[in-house]
Amino acid sequence: MTTYTEQFSAAAKANAEAQIALFSQLASKTFEGVEKLVDLNLKAARSTLEESQAAAQKLFAAKDPQEFFALTSAHAQPTLEKSVAYGRHLSGIFSSTQAELTKAAEAQIAEVNRKVVAMIDEVAKNAPAGSEQAVSVLKSAIGNMSAGYEQFTKNAKQAAEVLEANVTNAVEQMSQAGAKVTRGARK
Repeated sequence: MTTYTEQFSAAAKANAEAQIALFSQLASKTFEGVEKLVDLNLKAARSTLEESQAAAQKLFAAKDPQEFFALTSAHAQPTLEKSVAYGRHLSGIFSSTQAELTKAAEAQIAEVNRKVVAMIDEVAKNAPAGSEQAVSVLKSAIGNMSAGYEQFTKNAKQAAEVLEANVTNAVEQMSQAGAKVTRGARK
C-alpha cells in the first residue's frame, strides 16, 4: 500500500511543481506583453506630443484662414495613418502574447497528461486482480478531459482569430474612411 501512497505523493508533488512552472511561464509571457504595450504607448505619446507641438507652431504661423484650414487638413491624414499603424501594432502585441500564452499552456498540459497516464499505467501494473475496469474508467475519464480541453483550446483559438480579423477589418475601414475624408477636404 505504501507504493501507491508514494506514487500518488510523487505525482501530486510533480503536478504542483508543473503548475508553479506553468504560472511562472504565463506570468513571464504576460509581463513581456505588458512591456511591449507600455513601450508602444510611450513611443506613441512622445511622438504625438512632438508632432502636436510642431503642428501647433505651424497653425499659429498661418497668415490667413485658408492657410490655417489647409494646414489642418494636411495634418489629418498623417495623424490618421499613425492611428491605424498604432492599432495594427497593438493588435499584433495582443495576438503574439495570446499565442505565446496558449503555446505555453498547451505544452504544460500535454506534459501533465503524459505523466498522469504514465502513473496510471504504473499503478495498473501493480493493481490487484479485478481492478482492470476501474483503471479503464480512469483512463477513459482522462481521455475525455483531454479531448474536452483540446476542443476548448480550438474554440479559444478560433475566437482569437475572429477577434483579430475584426480588429484588422475595423482598422482597414477606419483607414479607408480617413482617406475619403482627406480626399474630400482637398477638393
